[in-house]
Amino acid sequence: MQPSEVDILLIEDNPADAELAIRSLKKNNALKNIVHVKDGAQALEFIFCIGRYNNRDFESQPKVILLDLNMPKISGIDVLQRIKADEQTKNIPIIILTSSTESPDIKTCYELGANSFIVKPVQFENFIQAVAELGLYRILLNKYPG
Repeated sequence: MQPSEVDILLIEDNPADAELAIRSLKKNNALKNIVHVKDGAQALEFIFCIGRYNNRDFESQPKVILLDLNMPKISGIDVLQRIKADEQTKNIPIIILTSSTESPDIKTCYELGANSFIVKPVQFENFIQAVAELGLYRILLNKYPG
């Protein structure tokens, strides 16, 4: 799926967590155009329009990225670092949505430019509420410098 306009890029390797996030976003009307990728390598291909996404319009970046940290191939921290280090992508808001409660991860993510760090609740209802409370409607409607 390569929509021309992407509201949310969900980077999540756990299919159950991805399904919960997508279901919650739909339920709370935050979901418009969402792209789900399953690892850090796919995420970087999508963002930088390479590999399987080489035909995607680079100018059509997601309005927000929901990023898990513990992923195969390329870690979430490495994805965050690459996106925030690039002048053309550094202003994309990134919300870390992870099961990691490690203090060094939290500190590192904020130092690299993450906009928020949210620990995934284990219970379904709490997970749904956390995603709903992210205030994605504000991020999706907000205007950012190009």
